[in-house]
Amino acid sequence: VQLQASGGGFVQAGGSLRLSCAASGRTLSRNVMGWFRQAPGKEREFVAGINWSGSSTYYADSVKGRFTISRDNDKNTVYLQMNSLKPEDTAVYYCAAVGRISGSYVYTEGSSYDYWGQGTLVTVSS
Repeated sequence: VQLQASGGGFVQAGGSLRLSCAASGRTLSRNVMGWFRQAPGKEREFVAGINWSGSSTYYADSVKGRFTISRDNDKNTVYLQMNSLKPEDTAVYYCAAVGRISGSYVYTEGSSYDYWGQGTLVTVSS
């Protein structure tokens, strides 16, 4: 399985970006997918996750109300719409997928995810 993240870039505070993560090699339409980020000098942290159908989502408190995760199973792709961006959102963003098929539970621990993309850099200026 390969996950290809894209959509990162440079944006001013208050702006928006939409990240995409396309999966190949296997359909992930029955798998939980998530976004994580790692800022310079900091630990990787969970940002958002979504179950296979999109009926269940979970967000870190720091992005709740500003970020929206969604998925298109026909395209084997997950998205992260990021609005009202802040300088503290600056990080490399990684998409990830849980290998086993699961129901409505959305995992927030990185150790639960089996497949990882290469990361896309988001830089938010003040």
